[in-house]
Amino acid sequence: MRTLFHLTAREVKSFFYSPIAYVMLVIFLALNGVAFYYAVQTLTKIPADESVVFVTFFSPFFVWPFILIMPLLTMRVFADEFRMGTIESLTTAPVKDWQVVMAKFFGALVFYIVLFIPTYCYFFFYKWFTGIPAAFAAGPYWGSALLLLLAGMFFISMGCLASALNREQINAAAMSLVMTVLFIFLAALPDFFVGKNEEETKWLTHFIGYISFFEHLPTFCRGIIDTRPIVFYLSLTALFLFITHHVFQARKWKS
Repeated sequence: MRTLFHLTAREVKSFFYSPIAYVMLVIFLALNGVAFYYAVQTLTKIPADESVVFVTFFSPFFVWPFILIMPLLTMRVFADEFRMGTIESLTTAPVKDWQVVMAKFFGALVFYIVLFIPTYCYFFFYKWFTGIPAAFAAGPYWGSALLLLLAGMFFISMGCLASALNREQINAAAMSLVMTVLFIFLAALPDFFVGKNEEETKWLTHFIGYISFFEHLPTFCRGIIDTRPIVFYLSLTALFLFITHHVFQARKWKS
């Protein structure tokens, strides 16, 4: 565990030593601020039963940056090491391959969490200045944070696999983006079958509802914690990290 901690600290430092990380922080902070402003303005003009938290995370100003940030977070974690040849010094050190993979994963996850801290600060300042909470109870805060953490773990694990499969960062980012977009927009798939045969496509609608991020988001943003998505995201994260570990081992020996 001590070795894993030091490797993770190395990865976190590599993020914060890069100027690109601060550009990502500023852009993501600005776009999330726009999403928050959009939510406040929407609820001011059209009163609704939904909270500011709910509308913020359903804003296109949040969804698209959320999708695009994943490839940028993970594109360099393995690809850059193989491209620059620094993987040799890392693998000749007294560390295990699984420790390297997990350190890369946790390093990206820590930076991902840092990206979202300002967003929840918006909700705090909203209550401070207006006296009105951004959500009706504590559930939406914790539920949305939990889902974003679980989904982030899953998408980061996919990005790690894409980075391990590619030597160039741009190729790793493109592969990660395609996988993320395909998964995110699975919810729209049943619309292509509407009107054909609802009985035959009912199973597809239920299946998509079980794995779709956009089906999970409203539930958690309302403070309803469903254990099925938790198991789903954790299982897929473990699966992708397992595959990444074997891909990393194979590429290490080839290089």
